[in-house]
Amino acid sequence: MATRPIFIPNTTIKGLVEEKSISFEWHAGFAISQAQKSIQALHQEAKLLGFYPILEISSKSPERLGVQLSAFNLILQYKGQDFTVEAAYQGSKVFENGGPFTDIYSLTSKEAKQDLRLKSHGKLVRFNLFGLIWELEPTPSFYDWLYIQAVTQNKQLSNFLPQYSAFSDIVFNPVKSFSCQARAAAMYVALAKADKLGTGIGKPDKFRALYVTETGISQDGRAYEQSSLL
Repeated sequence: MATRPIFIPNTTIKGLVEEKSISFEWHAGFAISQAQKSIQALHQEAKLLGFYPILEISSKSPERLGVQLSAFNLILQYKGQDFTVEAAYQGSKVFENGGPFTDIYSLTSKEAKQDLRLKSHGKLVRFNLFGLIWELEPTPSFYDWLYIQAVTQNKQLSNFLPQYSAFSDIVFNPVKSFSCQARAAAMYVALAKADKLGTGIGKPDKFRALYVTETGISQDGRAYEQSSLL
């Protein structure tokens, strides 16, 4: 047995996303077929609790839409460049002893995530995306911003999201990580239903302000363009 969260868009609660832990039968193994058995078991248990349909968002998803919406595949356009959300996230990390390693932007998502420099330069201290400085708090606002911007840019994919009641990511383990593509997708749907996507949240400071307001997480630091300090 295993326990994983599903994420439900909910415009009536703080954070816009309701998180529900589901216990289900885990199918061990590295094959995609094993992961999809676990996904099916997770979704079956969630359906018994009234959550249906659910979209698995990961490269393991049995649905093509879920694979396309994976941060490993979803393309973000920013300042004239295209890269996956995963590469943008990993390549923007700034550590105590180095970074950002901007050549990571041009790597595949798998290469970006496994780049050894991300493990050998000390503690993560902030993000820097082409001069856009983003402090760590509130967590995980930078990842959510990247993902939501990418989904907003990909209308052919985002138009299908509101038909799902919840989202899952079988790879995500809340004990080991805090950024989650399924959670970000649920937040996008909640923002769309609350008619807040057109309120300027593409701008980092506006997004962070909304993020703090909606999540109730206190804001430590801010996002700003590096050039504005010169």
